[in-house]
Amino acid sequence: MANLDWSQCPAVESIPGKVSGAWVFRGTRMPVQSVFENLEAGMSLDEITDVFDVTPEEVKAVLRFASESLAKEPVFG
Repeated sequence: MANLDWSQCPAVESIPGKVSGAWVFRGTRMPVQSVFENLEAGMSLDEITDVFDVTPEEVKAVLRFASESLAKEPVFG
């Protein structure tokens, strides 16, 4: 996956010393990367929000940000 500028996504934060500075959902210790890993493993949005301390709106905001950011990436052929 391309490197996304997560600093532009209001749903997440990166704090040095918190989860090794990984991008996490704001106010939590859940890494954003976990959403993508769990979706890839077959979990549904409902399962992710049941297991982790995030709301459907937060997960959708991250997915929307990633989708919109990737849509802006240049395509090389």
